[in-house]
Amino acid sequence: MAAPKPAVCAVRAKSTAKRADKSSRPCARNWMERLPVEILIKILSYLDVAALFSLSHVNSLFYELASDNALWHKIFLKEFGGKERKDHPEFVRDLLKKTADIQDLGVGHWKRLYFKTGADYDMDKWKKSLRIINPDTGLPSKTEQVLRNLHVTWQLTVVERSQQRSTLDLSWLKFSKTSVTLCWSGALPDLHNISALQLHGVRRIALSRTGLKQPAQRSLMLTFHAATVPKSAQKHIGQDKLIELKLLQPGVVVGLWKDQCSVAFVMLCLHSHRLVESSTRGSSVCPFIEPASKPPFDDIDPEYGLHGYQLHITLHNMKREIMSESYDQLFCRKSQMCDRLMQLTAIHRNRLSEHAPLSGSITFSWRCEALRGTVQNCCIMTLTLLDEFKIPLWYVSSAVCLEPDHSGHVDYNYEGDCFLIQFKDEVGRVKMHFVHDVQQETYTVTGLVIYITTSKINSHFGTNY
Repeated sequence: MAAPKPAVCAVRAKSTAKRADKSSRPCARNWMERLPVEILIKILSYLDVAALFSLSHVNSLFYELASDNALWHKIFLKEFGGKERKDHPEFVRDLLKKTADIQDLGVGHWKRLYFKTGADYDMDKWKKSLRIINPDTGLPSKTEQVLRNLHVTWQLTVVERSQQRSTLDLSWLKFSKTSVTLCWSGALPDLHNISALQLHGVRRIALSRTGLKQPAQRSLMLTFHAATVPKSAQKHIGQDKLIELKLLQPGVVVGLWKDQCSVAFVMLCLHSHRLVESSTRGSSVCPFIEPASKPPFDDIDPEYGLHGYQLHITLHNMKREIMSESYDQLFCRKSQMCDRLMQLTAIHRNRLSEHAPLSGSITFSWRCEALRGTVQNCCIMTLTLLDEFKIPLWYVSSAVCLEPDHSGHVDYNYEGDCFLIQFKDEVGRVKMHFVHDVQQETYTVTGLVIYITTSKINSHFGTNY
């Protein structure tokens, strides 16, 4: 008879030790643990994937038994090994060829490999859907469908100054054409006690039975460190009778209960560009990194500057779109470069035919537990700038606020007050001009200018502006 395998001996020793420690307890409580390990593994071999995975959460003994490499190796071969497929990941093909003892690998190795391979096959299946591009936005048109079919959700980890960590499940979300807005509410610490916020995309692996704990893959997407953002940089963007909105950094908004420091909710705005990859392809500690690509070749004289750019911009809230427009053939000559910024004008202030009325007022809707409200003169802006090859150059989704325009400019074509939306990050800036007709209660966009840093242009094209 062959000698027992080392892994089996280790589990047997642990089981024997537990029986010795619990010999005085009633037999009914640990009769399963009294069985020989070989018998237990034989019993487990009749269970399906869902049952095995759930059983592994009972205790440490059953974790090792239900993660046995021999069990999962057979399940893996049954599911994937017999398929003559060329899309096997290379590391899977290598492992299938190995003749080494499968028990020499770490506990749960083949279980993890089984779930990872299944996730990779599902991803390949839905990748084709991401190739369908919306000509107006330049982005995949089925991003929401793919995320839902991959069972992707998002979790927020709140790190307090005491280093206590709490992970919150999503309270609600809202998809738009080019972004998704996520919100968490509930037991949140005071803002001054928050040290960091971490966003993870979480992909649940569907099992054959409902109601059971599902395996999940976590992908780090964003980390906000409060220490790197001084209190003076936390921009106040609006308020109503109950809450005050603060923009901690582009895309990160907190709602504070009025006259308090306690956080009512945390809201994140995510752009749709590479959203599937960033939500699923990173690790729990490292975000997804876009693969390096060769800069597009531009055969036009650099002295000519930028040409053939396309802009899609949306103003929206959680209930509706306020504005959704596309602008093409945007350009900027090199001679127009100023302060290391390239200017692309989508709406000229002196061209009345380009001015665009908005479909409603500019508002920001929120809800938290049983409460909800609306903040005036605030909304979410989602912007996508495509280069002449229709490749996204700059993309952002963030809350913005409407402020009075004190520049002294007077537009004689309209009767009303002038307002301004301004946005800035490390890649570029946005400046939108508005006129508010009080009698008609309407807003009209009278100017829209995008500024891109020359450093972004140089890194994208390999130029030297």
